[in-house]
Amino acid sequence: MNKAFWLGFAAYLLPTFPLGYVWHLRTFASLYERLEMYRQDVIIPFGLAAMVIQGLLFSWLYPKLFSTARQDYLASALGFALVFGLLAFSFAVLPVAAKYRMTSVRDFIVLETAFTILQFAIVAPLMSLAHRQAG
Repeated sequence: MNKAFWLGFAAYLLPTFPLGYVWHLRTFASLYERLEMYRQDVIIPFGLAAMVIQGLLFSWLYPKLFSTARQDYLASALGFALVFGLLAFSFAVLPVAAKYRMTSVRDFIVLETAFTILQFAIVAPLMSLAHRQAG
């Protein structure tokens, strides 16, 4: 594991955890409460553990799937956002909407889709920057 790997891991975890916390448990907490789908006592360490696993995997996969050449920074960031943003959407939005009881599937999909777009709009350029080759 080299410096770029750990920088990529940090590029994922450091913005994702506070963003997820503020989005779900502060800014839109009342909207999620109205959906009646979250437990009263959210287990934050489970969410953090999921993000650690995601950050490790995404940072490990990044240089295997995307160019790390300096001139490809933007294209690689967009590719990462599309690939992993869609993957996150397919894991965290659609199946949850399909399986869990909630007062409004539509509202949940809108909230979580907006979160996923914002998350990857922030994380993708940081991940690309972390893995960009020097020189």
